[in-house]
Amino acid sequence: MTHPRVPIPKRGVDYRGKIVLAPMVRSGECPSRLLALKYGADLVWGPETIDKALIGCTRRLNPITNTVDFTRYSNNGVKHGGATEGQRESVIYRLHPEIEGEKLIYQIGTSDPETAVQAASMIAPDVAGIDVNAGCPKPFSTTGGMGAALLKTPDKLCAILEALVKEVGNKHEIGISVKIRILDTLEDTEKLVRRLVATGITGLTVHCRTTPMRPRERAIRDQLRMIVNVCHEAGIACLMNGDVTSRDEALQLMQEYGTDGAMIATAAEKNSSCFRSEKDGGLAPWQEIAREYMRFAMEVANRWGNTKFLLAQIIPGRAPAHQAMAKSRGYFEVAQALELGDELIALAKSVDERLEIGVVKKETKAERKAKNKVAQQTAQEKREQKAAAKTMPRTARSRSPAAKKRKVDIGEPNMPLDVSREMGPGTVTGQASTLAV
Repeated sequence: MTHPRVPIPKRGVDYRGKIVLAPMVRSGECPSRLLALKYGADLVWGPETIDKALIGCTRRLNPITNTVDFTRYSNNGVKHGGATEGQRESVIYRLHPEIEGEKLIYQIGTSDPETAVQAASMIAPDVAGIDVNAGCPKPFSTTGGMGAALLKTPDKLCAILEALVKEVGNKHEIGISVKIRILDTLEDTEKLVRRLVATGITGLTVHCRTTPMRPRERAIRDQLRMIVNVCHEAGIACLMNGDVTSRDEALQLMQEYGTDGAMIATAAEKNSSCFRSEKDGGLAPWQEIAREYMRFAMEVANRWGNTKFLLAQIIPGRAPAHQAMAKSRGYFEVAQALELGDELIALAKSVDERLEIGVVKKETKAERKAKNKVAQQTAQEKREQKAAAKTMPRTARSRSPAAKKRKVDIGEPNMPLDVSREMGPGTVTGQASTLAV
């Protein structure tokens, strides 16, 4: 039986027939997404980004990296009426509009319809869709009522989706979707999914694990066909997630369970060429993946800590390059260890200088704070001295050390040496010194 399909908004994307990069904290930053697209990912999900983290950001076009950056100062700076001298902006979200703009899905972490709409409205013009995270089991997400915690509050989850569809999806002509986990029983999962597909969303992804399950535990697909049927009855695309390791395997599972697409997560961390089918070349050697990842990371000036984490997944632990990478402090050292060639090594050096990492000594937060404190104290002392000079009586000013110094400097050339140097050798004029000798 053929069911009608929910129409895809003008600027949105249809999830049907897509093998995509799953949303992953740390592993879903800009260079990882660009690498996945290079090797055949049809769509890419960014890492879950909390709504309150995006609210208050400034959208900037970065002419050096050709990216759109959403940046903000720390709460401390905002609290005191703006940034302080020496305080740096943090990049909360970075995307490459030319390469990924029409294939990027922004995943939002939220527990409130109002803040969800506020944050999503900021980034909607730059992405192809907004996906609500209702499946992350990590405490940083569930503690605030977000992620998998929303599975226990279906009224709130539906309210969030309905608000996003009405206020963001319809206005910006992009799709709204949700990613969930299965519940303990098939009946509970079906009840939840039927409510979700009635909110106006265009897609639903199911991670085939319950909330307490960890990645090392095998995915459970017993409920998958039921979820697919409910989604298709409502005209909604359904993607599967959990233990999908390659494009070829994804296509086989889609055929078996009837899903419209599949997400690849952990396998893409180690080798993004998993999105490439065997007939198109299959998995590339890790050296190629490391090189291409480094190139993308340097081109977008990715935060070094994040780059180093991904390289640790890509480079085999026993490879000599892994040991060099583990000890490295920046791009330049790794580029040399990987023997990336003169062009990329030169780029690595320039990126290190710009980010103040590697062999370039980076000023620490404590050092910046101490320097700012000294500068403030010096400025205050100068203001106090200036104010005191204005209120000082004329006779008193003439007896001040500064006045004495000026008097000595313009003293008579034939003044005795011991008198002319009353304030020390540095105060004697060149003419007086010559005549005294």
